[in-house]
Amino acid sequence: MASLRDIKNKITGVKKTKQITKAMNMVASAKLRGAQNRIERFRPYADKFYDILVDLASRVEPGVHPLLAKREVVQSIGIVLVTSDKGLCGSFNANLCNAALRLAQHKEAEGKTVKFICIGKKGRDFIRKTPYEIVAQFPEHMNSFDFQLASEAGNLVIEGYLSGLFDEVHIVYGKFVSLVKQEPASAQILPAQTEGVEVSGPQSEYIFEPSVEGLLAELLPRYVKVQVYRGLLDTSASEHAARMTAMDNATKNCDEMVGTLTLAFNKARQASITTQLMDIVGGAEALKG
Repeated sequence: MASLRDIKNKITGVKKTKQITKAMNMVASAKLRGAQNRIERFRPYADKFYDILVDLASRVEPGVHPLLAKREVVQSIGIVLVTSDKGLCGSFNANLCNAALRLAQHKEAEGKTVKFICIGKKGRDFIRKTPYEIVAQFPEHMNSFDFQLASEAGNLVIEGYLSGLFDEVHIVYGKFVSLVKQEPASAQILPAQTEGVEVSGPQSEYIFEPSVEGLLAELLPRYVKVQVYRGLLDTSASEHAARMTAMDNATKNCDEMVGTLTLAFNKARQASITTQLMDIVGGAEALKG
């Protein structure tokens, strides 16, 4: 049995850990409010942007722009994996990495070559341990980012697609559903999927100026960057929500451990007192004899 001093030191250590997890929970909660507001404001813009793009693409042939045209032979797949830079958020990053790995293995089973663009340190570190090639990486950016990061990553995706490095490009990110639910999601961003897509909400008829082809040439590259930025915002909000939940659970576990250790401390102290009393009684009896 551990000594009273050892148990007391453990109780002190767990209480200090509880202070840390509680503080991290509060920090994650504060960051989550900002990240949640950003993604909730951006989603209507991204959805409307896509609706207009689908309407534009329906007016022209798919081959009018290289970002719309599907390749006859798809050999190389690009996957943009968006994760966090830091841990302590439960299984959030592991779920994202496993989802990307399953997608890569599925494409590889079809005889295709898979290459990664990693945004976030955790995803990069995971893919490094796999046989897949990382063509670009953006570690240490998820703590503070803006549209510039999405623009840089989007330009790499577009250049890779136009140069033939990728025949298809997918993005894997953490979709923010609610404070208690974040799930891995994937979407194809190139070639842009516009055929057979139902436009959400009431349909409107647009009048475009200048030509539809000119607008597509301007909007398609921005569409790729918008998709990447949406993935960044979703992942950021999901990361903070997952960390807040993980730290809340850790704080509760600390409370349970303190209770268990306190009970063990009381039992050990009681046993020590009983032993001392028995020694005193035994000594007294020996003196009488």
